Amino acid sequence: MSIFEVIMLVCFGAAWPSSIYKSYISRTARGKSVIFLVIVLAGYCAGMLHKLFFSLDWVILLYLLNGLMITADILLYIRNARFDRRAAGQDARSPV
Repeated sequence: MSIFEVIMLVCFGAAWPSSIYKSYISRTARGKSVIFLVIVLAGYCAGMLHKLFFSLDWVILLYLLNGLMITADILLYIRNARFDRRAAGQDARSPV
């Protein structure tokens, strides 16, 4: 375990709750990049695999927690993209 790894995970992890809250409240996918979210999730998965295969310690829990939070943000992105598509369809059908 490295204290710097812990600090990095805590700092990154501190950002996800506000991102999740913003995604939940805004009800839009505009301004979000699902590709970015998936890349970051892949990085957390790689960190977890490293912990499992080479250096198992409690820090894997921080990777798991961060991975769960970003998964929640991805799911909200999918929900919000659906809302955006519905709104665009309604706008296209409404008379001007």
